Amino acid sequence: MINGFKEFIMKGNVMDLAVAVIIGAAFAKIVNALVESVLMPAISAIVGSPNFDSFAVLTLRGNELKFGVLLTAIVNFLLIAAAVYFCLVMPMNKMIERRNRRLGIEPAEEAADPNVVLLTEIRDALTAGHTGTAAPDAATGRHEAPGNSAV
Repeated sequence: MINGFKEFIMKGNVMDLAVAVIIGAAFAKIVNALVESVLMPAISAIVGSPNFDSFAVLTLRGNELKFGVLLTAIVNFLLIAAAVYFCLVMPMNKMIERRNRRLGIEPAEEAADPNVVLLTEIRDALTAGHTGTAAPDAATGRHEAPGNSAV
């Protein structure tokens, strides 16, 4: 039982996950600082409020439904996603692309999914059959329905 636990802990994906969680927690502070100190004040300057918590409050039988709180959470999520994409993902992709170009590495073309190829062939065959014409016979050039051979 101890050896099984040791093997589980020492697997590469467990260690990678642990490192990712630690780096993610540290990086979250950077992203939150960007959103809270730069992006939200910019929105506040434009809209007049740093959040939408008091927007669209509906009182129903003495209970407040605060749709603005949901709107604030959605805006914060979109800002965080934009910050991560534009500050991390896009520059990293550009850096990898430049490195690959410099090293002469061409992007690999994705292999066609066999199911997609088969479905495309079936579609093309059905389309040819639907128009009332079959593919011409290579030898004679005549159109014949499948299964009927000319003598």
